[in-house]
Amino acid sequence: MRTAPTILHLDMDAFFASVEQASKPSLRGKAVVVGGLGPRGVVATASYEARVFGVHSAMPMGQARRLVPNAAYLVPRFTFYRSISERVMELLRALSPLVEPLSLDEAFVDLEAGGVAWDERSARLAGVKLRADIRAVTGLTGSVGLAASKMLAKIASEEAKPDGLVVIEPGSERAMLGPLSVRILPGVGPATGDHLRRAGITTVEEIVEAGEDELVRLLGKAHGHGLYAMALARDDRPVVAERETKSVSVEDTYDVDIHDRTRVGLEVQRLAERCVRRLRGAGLSGRTIVLKVRRYDFSTLTRSETLRGPTDDPAVIREAAGRLLDSVDTTGGVRLLGVGVSGLADYTQEDLFAQAAGERAVAEGPVEEHTAAPAEEQPASLAERRWPAGHDVRHAEFGHGWVQGSGLGRVTVRFETPSSEPGRVRTFRVDDPDLEAADPLPLVLGGPEGGGGVPGAGSQAVSSVPASLPKSWSGSGGGAATSRP
Repeated sequence: MRTAPTILHLDMDAFFASVEQASKPSLRGKAVVVGGLGPRGVVATASYEARVFGVHSAMPMGQARRLVPNAAYLVPRFTFYRSISERVMELLRALSPLVEPLSLDEAFVDLEAGGVAWDERSARLAGVKLRADIRAVTGLTGSVGLAASKMLAKIASEEAKPDGLVVIEPGSERAMLGPLSVRILPGVGPATGDHLRRAGITTVEEIVEAGEDELVRLLGKAHGHGLYAMALARDDRPVVAERETKSVSVEDTYDVDIHDRTRVGLEVQRLAERCVRRLRGAGLSGRTIVLKVRRYDFSTLTRSETLRGPTDDPAVIREAAGRLLDSVDTTGGVRLLGVGVSGLADYTQEDLFAQAAGERAVAEGPVEEHTAAPAEEQPASLAERRWPAGHDVRHAEFGHGWVQGSGLGRVTVRFETPSSEPGRVRTFRVDDPDLEAADPLPLVLGGPEGGGGVPGAGSQAVSSVPASLPKSWSGSGGGAATSRP
């Protein structure tokens, strides 16, 4: 363990929902839910205004609608989110060569490796500056945790939410962790938490009191040893700059079960094509093709086939996925399909073309895309006709706006931009020739290099460290650094 809190964990606040609020003035301060809008869709992210009502990520969208019927429900714009994420990651890489992204909105940074922090004061200053830079570049807010280990830095950032900064001072870790729930520790999910609770262990301190041997007896050797070490605040994991990609996969959940075997086969072929595009986009190839099928009764089957060597050839991957499908009974209906490739490499074994027996009959172009695919991965003309809720449009007369909803041959658009006042709503025919899909506008005036934040963005700033924090913690909110007495 280090003697200074020089490991930083950044977690952007309700990232997808915050992006939507920043780009849509009429949604600021209101409940926003981003995710799949079909009957089987799930919540990707909910704004803090929606979380008050119990909405959270991975919740079925139908349940979210019952909890907050008047929220804005939007389809994700992943390409836009990725572009903003890259701006944030650039700021992190300016602090240190050791940046470990965990997702689009979350990363660890080794400040000591970058020479920008060596003690508590310099680490805090780096964290405060980072939060200010993120707001200036993106108009969004992020929460920062600083500690001597990755585990503690992540715990600190969680306590800093939303829009805050928390420092765990070295030497105070055991006292800080002791009264907290066992669920605070990495690897303790609902099942493990319930198992420990039945054994009378509900807090981190009770893990320490139970002892390492009891943890091993309850959870097994690997998990028991690891959990006991974390309860003692022992975590020597380094920040790793490059996290190896182990697999590439795509999947779709269908609003209505697919019973037709031919349709299932076409969906698998389409998914294989999408998977190949992702492989090639990452400059990778793979040896093992994996098919995932979730049936009508929620039972999930996986089948895999390992080739002689790595490939990114669409004919090979399509044919392998088709062979795997032949071994699965889909008679009762299919609600989810997925195709993945693992055993990745950065080269392709050319003689694998011979494995595709029917390659001469396969057209070189991609197979037909169906409406179950995410809107941004479909041909532009199809996406325009579907008008996904939340996506950007432009009208020849009224300018830039976003889709509030569509149906019955009509599409409703609110005309506003990130820097405007809340705009007016107008309704058009879905085939209106003056209405077209548009690219998102920058969230910050003046582009990524300048300007202040979006008006009204990041309104969840806190003025002090959360009241629940132990005295050994110190933090700041809204950019003002304070310390607990």
